[in-house]
Amino acid sequence: MIACALTSDPKVKKVNQLTKMHWRIAVALHCMFFLNCLLITSEGVPIDIDKTKIEPHAEEEKPETQDTGLYYDHYLREVIDLLETDSHFREKLQNADIEEIKNGKLNKELDFVSHHVRTKLDELKRQEVARLRMLIKAKMDADQDIGIDHQALLKRFEHVNHQNPHTFESKDLDLLIKTATRDLENYDKEHHDEFKRYEMMKEHERREHLKTLDEEKRKEEEARYEEMKKKHEDHPKVNHPGSQDQLKEVWEETDGLDPNDFNPKTFFQLHDTNGDSFLDEQELEALFTKELEKVYDPKNEEDDMIEMEEERLRMREHVMNEVDVNKDRLITMEEFLTATEKKEFLEPDSWETLDQQQLFTEEELKEYERHIAEQEAELKQRESDLHQQREELQKQQEELQAQKTELKQVVEQMEMKKTQQVLPPGGPNGELQFHPPGEQSVVNAELHHQEDNPALKPVQELQKDLPKGAEQSQLHS
Repeated sequence: MIACALTSDPKVKKVNQLTKMHWRIAVALHCMFFLNCLLITSEGVPIDIDKTKIEPHAEEEKPETQDTGLYYDHYLREVIDLLETDSHFREKLQNADIEEIKNGKLNKELDFVSHHVRTKLDELKRQEVARLRMLIKAKMDADQDIGIDHQALLKRFEHVNHQNPHTFESKDLDLLIKTATRDLENYDKEHHDEFKRYEMMKEHERREHLKTLDEEKRKEEEARYEEMKKKHEDHPKVNHPGSQDQLKEVWEETDGLDPNDFNPKTFFQLHDTNGDSFLDEQELEALFTKELEKVYDPKNEEDDMIEMEEERLRMREHVMNEVDVNKDRLITMEEFLTATEKKEFLEPDSWETLDQQQLFTEEELKEYERHIAEQEAELKQRESDLHQQREELQKQQEELQAQKTELKQVVEQMEMKKTQQVLPPGGPNGELQFHPPGEQSVVNAELHHQEDNPALKPVQELQKDLPKGAEQSQLHS
């Protein structure tokens, strides 16, 4: 397969993280001893350690706790941590088998948990319900939907009993266990589906790129593609996962031991890295590192690290299906030793890597491209609608601005008229006369009285009313 991403790709890191961590919740649900495994993990895929070279008193740093990938991971881990502090519940959980946990028999023991623990569980639940409501509100604000049933949306989060949002009851524990178990069991299938879409997207983009090239460039690109494909397929033989040949190779190259001294029991003990007498999924996947290095190298352009993680997941699933008899996602010493006695362990079939398989059909690719085309059309329509809404809003803004300007002009005119009406009367030579507010009404009344009574008009006004000759004779007198 042609590489599209390296280990530094955030998507690769996410695949690594989810693939390596989801087993821990299942372990936590099986017995309290494995609850510690949930909180003690390492980043990425652990590298096999040569235990024969480890100093007896060497201390290991405590790894940081990682996210399991579940959207309620923090709530789940807090509940587990809190229940672990109660001695009664821890004892019951240690003595319970997986079926008793799954069918809810253990949930009734919650009634005997100490009051202090129950109070804290109530608080955790209230915080989780509040968080979910905030998520719903954020979604509603983002979608700008009106008339959404808030309670119906809240019920979509199945790990919490929403009928009683205030206290943590046995039903809450039952829902949390069943939801986590189901989600983790579905994880592998969801990861395979996501990987398939990833491969189809790669092929779709490659074909779309070829359409943009002329005939000569297209032939060169196709020749280069085939060359890189052959280069990727040219690798050493990959041993069948879980077979004697594969384990002996780990025994020799990783553990540094003589292959002639291979002992299944010793091998199990060497690779039970946390010493819990089980091989969990993380420890199992670490055994495939040598096989994967035969096919994938992050330095090579033709090797895709996302495909490497898918190959690792396939190997782990295969071994679990062959060895894990009780399907508890853990391999016991007894199950492991029994598997080494089977014919498939000694004479396995050849292992087909991803480059030897057809990951999707042409019909599936066409259906995927049709789905992409529909999404692109929907996005374009959405973009067109948003552009139209933007133009309408801009037009409304311009209209509002025009109305604002017009209103401003009207207000200015009214203020001007109001100013003209309250101007004080002028003096004899046209100058403005100031009158205190209390005297203004008196002055206005006097002016009005003078206008109505000619006898009270000023001398200059009377002279204007006289004929020209009479005015002069009056002056002489």
